[in-house]
Amino acid sequence: MLWILLLLLILVVFGFGFTTQILWWAAAVLLICWIVGFTQRGHGGGSRRSGRSHR
Repeated sequence: MLWILLLLLILVVFGFGFTTQILWWAAAVLLICWIVGFTQRGHGGGSRRSGRSHR
């Protein structure tokens, strides 16, 4: 019985490590998309904020 619990614990830890690896890659992709979107918005943006501040 102890060996089964140990095996399950190892599988959980391995699965958690694999999941965090995938989450790191997903976070890197989302960061790149955010940077690209931020630079694209910077070229033609700013009119929405400046219109409301001149009341």
